[in-house]
Amino acid sequence: MPQRYHFSGIAGAGMNPLAQLMRAWGHEVQGSDRSIDQGKNPELAGRLRAQGITLLPQDGAAVVPGITRFVYSAAVEQDTPEMRAARALKLEILPRPALLAEVVDRAVPGVAVAGTSGKSTVTGMIAWMLRQAGVQATILGGASLSGEGGAGGFTAAAAGAAVVAEACESDGTLVGYHPSIGVIHNISRDHAEVGDLHRQFDRFAHQSRTVLVNAGCPEALSACAGHPHAIRYGMGGAAELPLEVVSVGPHRARGVMSLPEGELTIDLPQPGAHNLENAAAAVACGRALGITAEAMGAALRSFPGVARRFEVVGTTESGIRVVDDYAHNGEKIRAAISAAQAGCERLIAIFQPHGYGPARFLRSELCELLPAILRPGDRFCYHEIYYSGGTVAKDISSADLAQDLPASLGCGYAANHQELLAWVADAAMPGDTVLLMGARDPELPRLARALHDLL
Repeated sequence: MPQRYHFSGIAGAGMNPLAQLMRAWGHEVQGSDRSIDQGKNPELAGRLRAQGITLLPQDGAAVVPGITRFVYSAAVEQDTPEMRAARALKLEILPRPALLAEVVDRAVPGVAVAGTSGKSTVTGMIAWMLRQAGVQATILGGASLSGEGGAGGFTAAAAGAAVVAEACESDGTLVGYHPSIGVIHNISRDHAEVGDLHRQFDRFAHQSRTVLVNAGCPEALSACAGHPHAIRYGMGGAAELPLEVVSVGPHRARGVMSLPEGELTIDLPQPGAHNLENAAAAVACGRALGITAEAMGAALRSFPGVARRFEVVGTTESGIRVVDDYAHNGEKIRAAISAAQAGCERLIAIFQPHGYGPARFLRSELCELLPAILRPGDRFCYHEIYYSGGTVAKDISSADLAQDLPASLGCGYAANHQELLAWVADAAMPGDTVLLMGARDPELPRLARALHDLL
């Protein structure tokens, strides 16, 4: 029976695909987002409206009797006018992950891709393989395929078809999933300490009928210990689906995966050992979804990549390569910098923390990580912390993070986009790679393009 949904925070990367799916399945959908109120995300807003989704100001007036389900993003505070109105009307209030888990758990099969790094790329690879093989499935990812635009990876199939979705641990809701196929790609410090994360991943693993686990990640293996239907993939010695790395760059990554049906050569248009691991996870899922090894190999050779996941914006006339990446935790930053270094003699790296809480959480880790992975000739700059609005303690600055680093590193600091452009213009030289890293800020893709045009 059709229902009426309100999505509070509809522009979020995980929210807008769900809103589109509910609309595609015949429900009435409306939503709000303060970024849209501020005139940001105009392309996404236009696409949502074109599908018949009503967008309203996020001031509480949109939440009225007749709404049957109120879905909210983790970025929406509990005391917003909309949240207060929803509680006053006694609406069914669902956090976004609860609705996503409901969609995944009802699908046959339902695939939930979990892990602290690589979820969007793995989901994008699965989506691309399914598309190239002509297999119908609903895809609910956190990022679109490169070149396809939009803020979220979304494909709607008919209700009852397979569903492949990212399952995020950031807000503690990973425990709500009971998928046919669960993937645990990795577990590292992100949003919480590893011990706290384990409580979620352990439960998720044992609520999955089949669990696919990265054999190269000891923490992931630990979460799946004793599972009767665990299949291990990747670079670990115990893998049933082992991966051998042949080359990680500078522009493509190559490896060989041993499958029961024979060897599969993986030849990716993206560099980095982490991308080969991502491909191994996607292949493990693809087999479970019935895609042949030949079809998977052919699809991965032409994989366009995922938006803002080591997305090469372009190379300037002076030979400066500009790369845009969503990296926002220690392991993601390490992987992005390592992949970039494989293709250049000198790296110009920029990182914008994605909130005041994350900046505090990452501070000590980045203080150790950056001096360890940056080469003597590389340069690094902190962009000021992204603030998306709402009530939050602004008690830390990226200037503080820059001061944490050794003076020998020569870390820069930019208070805004204009200062960053000036810093990069002064620092970059022909042949460099400029790597922009950060999450949540919808202006970062435009900033990456501005960097390219500047240089």
